[in-house]
Amino acid sequence: MITVRHAGAGPPVLLLHGFPQTSAMWHRIAPALAHDHTVVVADLRGYGDSSRPSAGADHAGYSFRAMAADQVAVMRALGHERFALVGHDRGARVSHRLALDHPDAVTRLVLIDILPTLHVYENVDRALATAYYHWFFYIQPEPVPETLIAADPTGYLHSLLGGWGSGLDAFDPAAVAEYERCFADADARHAMLEDYRAGASVDLEHDRADLDRRVAAPSLVVWGGRGVVGNRPVDPLTVWRERIADVRGAVVDAGHFLVEERPQESLDVLAAFLRDP
Repeated sequence: MITVRHAGAGPPVLLLHGFPQTSAMWHRIAPALAHDHTVVVADLRGYGDSSRPSAGADHAGYSFRAMAADQVAVMRALGHERFALVGHDRGARVSHRLALDHPDAVTRLVLIDILPTLHVYENVDRALATAYYHWFFYIQPEPVPETLIAADPTGYLHSLLGGWGSGLDAFDPAAVAEYERCFADADARHAMLEDYRAGASVDLEHDRADLDRRVAAPSLVVWGGRGVVGNRPVDPLTVWRERIADVRGAVVDAGHFLVEERPQESLDVLAAFLRDP
């Protein structure tokens, strides 16, 4: 079961959140987008109030491919065979996979504050390993990360939200309370870790198999100028041009959680791209 909310009228657009959040991350921009679009916000499997299926021995139950299939099924159930797609963080990785696996479904693609998963793992240096330490912590075998995080889930969640260039004060307290509610669930935390374990295993297999393919849909990559992606030695747009046929870029003066830190700027960038003929 995937938990969704939808509102508005017009061309459909699906918004997918990242870690350690839920679909609540879109609360500052979704109502405005709904003036001109049918907006669908969904919790990824394992996150928020969506179901938490078994990962399986190979973690494939939380692969980006499995999560992408969930979202295609959701949109079809709502009557949307084709739709624009916007993803942040892990939701952007799901969106990248969805655009590759279901190219006929995606009219436009927006990827927010990520570099391709395979690129990240193949270009790790000290700075990236420091900023993305959690990638390597979370992929350790169960129950080590689960046990350590369980010692203080709320405190740890706050450290995540307050990192990567944004700061905890960038968030609405009601949104933080929602993230706290979901992160308090041990099963949800385990599912999130399985997402990362899949990202370091089966997802890399899928990405390597698709190195000769590029996303066909017109695409926009957006990143926070004060976040990790915006401060890598490589230009994000240059990297994505290897993966996407038709792509442009935009920078927002923010950290990683730019949609909540700079909602108006983020909205302006997204709305302009979504209405561009």
